Parts: sequence; structure tokens; C-alpha cells
Amino acid sequence: MRVLVGIPCLLTGGTEIQTLSLVEALVAAGHRPLVVCYFEHNEGMAKRYEDAGAEVRLLSADGKRPAGIKAVTAHLWKGLREAVKEFRPEVAHVQYMAPGTLPILILRALGVKKIVATSHTAGDIYSRKGLRVIKLLTNHVLSGFQCITERAERSYFGTSKLFDGTRGKHFTIYNNIPSHISILKNPRRAKEAGEDITVGVVSRLEPIKGMDLVVPAFAEAYLHNPRLRLLIVGDGSQRELMERQVREAGIGNVTEFVGRKAQSELQDCYDSIDILLMPSRSEGFGLTAIEGMARGCVVVAANTGGLPEVVQNGVTGLLHEPDSVIDLAEKITELSIDNNLLNTFSQTTLSRAIDFSDETYKTQISALYNTLTK
Repeated sequence: MRVLVGIPCLLTGGTEIQTLSLVEALVAAGHRPLVVCYFEHNEGMAKRYEDAGAEVRLLSADGKRPAGIKAVTAHLWKGLREAVKEFRPEVAHVQYMAPGTLPILILRALGVKKIVATSHTAGDIYSRKGLRVIKLLTNHVLSGFQCITERAERSYFGTSKLFDGTRGKHFTIYNNIPSHISILKNPRRAKEAGEDITVGVVSRLEPIKGMDLVVPAFAEAYLHNPRLRLLIVGDGSQRELMERQVREAGIGNVTEFVGRKAQSELQDCYDSIDILLMPSRSEGFGLTAIEGMARGCVVVAANTGGLPEVVQNGVTGLLHEPDSVIDLAEKITELSIDNNLLNTFSQTTLSRAIDFSDETYKTQISALYNTLTK
């Protein structure tokens, strides 16, 4: 089938990475995808989509977003009309991020009858009116509304189900581990008593990711276990704050900032981390968690958003109270002083990672599109 994939921007975020996985799954299933980017874009990311087998159309040559709803509507109408006329898609797969509703309505008005939407967040970011709009779209316009966790699906519709090969009006298909990360075939070598343990983050260093909590929590845990080391991968507005926190805590000798890394380098970073922190204040899914789990990292994550569904508390990792330095420090300490617990979790993460494998995701997307041909 010819599939038009609509997305507001092609930058370097998690949504773009996951949409790239969608493109790869469509190509693997024999479909022909056209990715239409409405606004901002990065040449490198656009090329990655093309290398994956998609045609890419950038509606905004300069990557700028028009100001005002009328200008945005005119921009989308013109660009999508030309794309539909030339490409003649049998299905449109819209990434539901602002503006989410408008492209769906325009595509339907242009004659595209089969439209699937994927939301990458939970419903708590929408007003009651926004949730009503999503339900109306799902019931009367869309062929299906895909969520990335069951918790997110319940936040929209009150019920949820993992996609089982039979199409419903709404369902959950988990995000997959991106192609630049492979699942370890064998468990890591067990940590022995007296060995150093590396605590790490792989993240944008921003408040929404809870990065201001990392150094204080680590410093507290370090008092209980001087074998701990801290590795910070990423960059952002809170780097200066975090560097100051390191100096004030006197832990510069056990802390390393390595900055932002290319995706091709991330696997080596995860392989250097024993305990991976995700103290996010908001997280739709938690792509970093499954990337780390695939490499045997034990994840300590905030009990928020989609993270509790990805990180099974007490089975593959630990959840901490959101925004709590004390609880985060306690979880780090618990893992770092109990080698048996750390080693056990490191092994179980690999079994859990299979649920998010590339093969599993491609099979589900192929099955979903099979239902659209019926």
C-alpha cells in the first residue's frame, strides 16, 4: 500500500526516532511510505528517513512554522493536497502531535478514507474539550487510534488493550528499541563485591527530565557506597546547574560529563552504565529505558507517565517517587549495596527487552496494516 506518514517536524527527538521505526516496519512489510513533514526539519534526520526507504516531502522549505491558525491551515491544506494528488495514498498514518486534529480533517476532506493516528503522550496534556475531540475523531473519522502504552490509552478512552492482530478503534502498540541498539544475547558479567558501579543518565539535561535531581541523589547514595561513579551523557539547559552541584558536593573526582553523543555511539554509553536513572517529571513512554534495558542496565525511573508500564517495579528495576531526591537516592543505594539484586535485575531486563524488540514491533505493524486491507 501507499502510506502517507504525517509528522509536524523531523528533528532528533524520540517521536522522530519512533516514527522512523514505523517507516522501517512499513518498508519491511512491502508498503511504500511517503513522509510529509509540515514544519521544522533537520537534513540529517530527513536523510535517515530516505535511507530507510521512504520518500520525504518537506512542506516548509525554510523549516519555519506559520503564525496563526489561518496561516497553518492554509499551509497544511496546500501541502497535503499536492502530496495526496501526486502520491495517491491508500492510508494516512498521522503522528498526533500539535497540530494533530487539523491534518486528519484535511486528509479526510481530500478523500483519504483510511487514517490511523498515533499519540506519543498520555491524555493528561489535553483539556476535556481536547479529549472529546480525540474520541469523536476515533469514533467517526479514524480507522484506528494507536497509543504507546496502555496507561496512555486508558487516559484517553477509559479502557485499553494491547494490539492482538484484530483491529479495534483504539489499541496499544509499544514503541520498539531503535535499530541503533541491539539486545544483548547473553547477560552481563555479574558484578562482584568491591567493584565500582556506574550510575548514569542518557538524556537531554532539562527540567522535564528531572536532571536537577540526579547529582543530589547520587551524592547522597555516594555517602553510603564510595564505589559509585556517575556518568552524564547529554547536554541541555541544566548542564551548568549540574556541574555546579557536582562541585558543591565535592564529587568531581567520580563524575564525568561526556556531552551529547551520536545515536551510533549510545550503545557503548549504555554498556558503561550499571544503574540508569530516569527521574522524569513527564514521560510518555521512556525510550531511554528500553534502550538501556536491552543492554542490561538496571533502570531506576520515576513513577510517572508510561515508565511504570515499561520498568516493572521490583522485577526489572525500581520506581521512585517523582520529584523526590530522597527516594531516588534510596533506590540507588539499595541497588548499589546489594550485588545479588543488581545482577538479578540486570538479567531480567533482557527478557523484558524482547517485548520491545524490532521484530515484535514490525510484526504488529504488519498485522495492523493487514487489517486495513479488509
